[in-house]
Amino acid sequence: MINIDKLIISFDGALRTLLTPAQTLRSVPGSDLPEAELTDIEKRLSCALMRVNHVGEVCAQALYQGQGLTARNETVQQTLMQAAREETEHLAWTERRIAELGGRKSLLNPLWYGGSFAIGVVAGMLGDKWNLGFLAETEHQVGTHLAGHLQLLPHNDEKSRAIVTQMKIDEASHATMALSHGGAELPLPVKFTMKLGSKVMTQTAYWV
Repeated sequence: MINIDKLIISFDGALRTLLTPAQTLRSVPGSDLPEAELTDIEKRLSCALMRVNHVGEVCAQALYQGQGLTARNETVQQTLMQAAREETEHLAWTERRIAELGGRKSLLNPLWYGGSFAIGVVAGMLGDKWNLGFLAETEHQVGTHLAGHLQLLPHNDEKSRAIVTQMKIDEASHATMALSHGGAELPLPVKFTMKLGSKVMTQTAYWV
């Protein structure tokens, strides 16, 4: 049974993610690097890609909150919450980089959060091994997505590239952590559906 305390914490997490600047304990990767001279086209590209990455972190927060809400094992809950705390740093890094580039965050962030939270709740209700398996597969797909962004980002935009590189390292660590706690391999149709949903989200967030 979901208790009221968890619901309050989840609601608070949503408000913090959507309405307040994210905080980071680690320094922002690339903060010591000089700002590159980017053309208007390069700046718009970097900004759009970092907006997509920011949306991904909004979705990660929502997923982990939803999964943690319905996870049955206390250790699994703590694993999910630890991953969520680390993802908050990614949220802060991408948010700051978007501001530095003179861009804006996605106007659809509340929609992305709500949908991802619902998916997380369902994943948690399926049982802990599938819950953790979903987390691992999500991180694997995010890692692939970030690798693609490293190819697309302007080569001289070292500040953005440093952020994405560290995010990719962290996501791989989260996937390993989920599998080490008993995460199960998801069926191929589920993986395909996740990829399709991610594609819709990323293509929309690129522009909106």
